[in-house]
Amino acid sequence: MKLLVSVVDADEARAAAAAGADIVDVKNPDEGSLGAPSPAAIESVRAAVPAQLPVSAAIGDMPNLPGTAALAALGAARSGAAFVKVGLWGTSTQQEAVALLLAVGEAVADIPGAVVVAGAYADARRVPHAPLAPELLPRVASEAGVAICLLDTAVKDGRGLLDWLSAEALATFVADAHEAGLEVALAGALRAEDLPVVHSAGADIAGVRSAACGDGRRSGPLEAARVRALRAACAAMPRASR
Repeated sequence: MKLLVSVVDADEARAAAAAGADIVDVKNPDEGSLGAPSPAAIESVRAAVPAQLPVSAAIGDMPNLPGTAALAALGAARSGAAFVKVGLWGTSTQQEAVALLLAVGEAVADIPGAVVVAGAYADARRVPHAPLAPELLPRVASEAGVAICLLDTAVKDGRGLLDWLSAEALATFVADAHEAGLEVALAGALRAEDLPVVHSAGADIAGVRSAACGDGRRSGPLEAARVRALRAACAAMPRASR
């Protein structure tokens, strides 16, 4: 299971890379769960880490605006993000979500190595406008031709992924995604003690921010020692078979 570590700038990116992160993810926590960083932030992170280390970037908790999403995705990919993460915030139906993801995929199709990551929210039911139900994500991602699906949490109030979905529900989600030929990333206030559950569910990628930061707060500074501990925990787990 790969470890994705979210950072906010080049200094944090260098620390995460040196501590063993498999993917360095750029986001802006001030703008939401999948808050978008500036193109300059993505470029600086890409320049700060080894060339062989993948960089991902969130492009926002996206409203149902396919053109806006496509433009944001193109900007992220051209700024150096190999993985472009789009949060399906404003899409409530399968049809809307597929249309938005198709626009994003088309926008980055000619950029070598660019991969779209479709993100839904495990706690969608507590968001007033009811974003896409998380159980629909594998079907939506498959129909849109997306390679990776991501489950995160929308509201960052200390409750994490496992507060909203049981281990059994996560395993079912991952199995459905794998059956559709998709890779799966799981995130949402994951703690070190949650990683065995995420691994047992069969996830390909575990995404963290708060667990890698001082005092376990996503707004705190990233600490290399925490990243090393998380990387060691992932490495200690047996390789999953698919």
